Amino acid sequence: MLASLTAFAITSAARLITGARALWLGCTPQPVQRLYFANHSSHGDFVLLWAALPETLRRHTRPVAGADYWCKPGLREFIIRRVFNAVLIDRQRPSAEGNPLQPVLDAFAQGDSLIFFPEGTRNLGDEQLLAFKSGLYHLAAANPQVELVPVWIANLNRVMPKGRALPLPLLCTLSFGEPLHLQDDESKQAFLERARQALLNLAPKEA
Repeated sequence: MLASLTAFAITSAARLITGARALWLGCTPQPVQRLYFANHSSHGDFVLLWAALPETLRRHTRPVAGADYWCKPGLREFIIRRVFNAVLIDRQRPSAEGNPLQPVLDAFAQGDSLIFFPEGTRNLGDEQLLAFKSGLYHLAAANPQVELVPVWIANLNRVMPKGRALPLPLLCTLSFGEPLHLQDDESKQAFLERARQALLNLAPKEA
């Protein structure tokens, strides 16, 4: 009950502060298994994306998050584990110690949809979008049944700029693009470039 109430409070506050609008440009909110991949500039990104989904989809959609940041005793760990039921990955584990994406593969095997940030870390620089890590390719190759939906989150980094304790009220939009799949014989580099460009195509054009 506490987790449900906390989720309601967080998502309601996120929508109120940001005035978030979901723009379903290339698909519609359907109850199919998806991986929503988005640009990443704030720790609030997954909250806003999750809140933008219809309630029926939120029940089966989990954010993928770094255990090194979120697994700290106290409120942070309660929120990520109990409120959002996140899939936690160890980004600092050496590759020799198994597949760091195994928790994500397990979540897909259970039928969950996921929220994923292929840049691998928050983009705090001037570049519009960082190069994608290889994780998105490996997930697409291992789960051909999953729709990969690009989502551009606009203006959240201005609502919650680094170093501010309180957010700045500003309209945010989340643009959902056309689903992608890994094509036959498509190389890792070609796929990652195509996915990155699909995400960039959703970014608002500067005046």
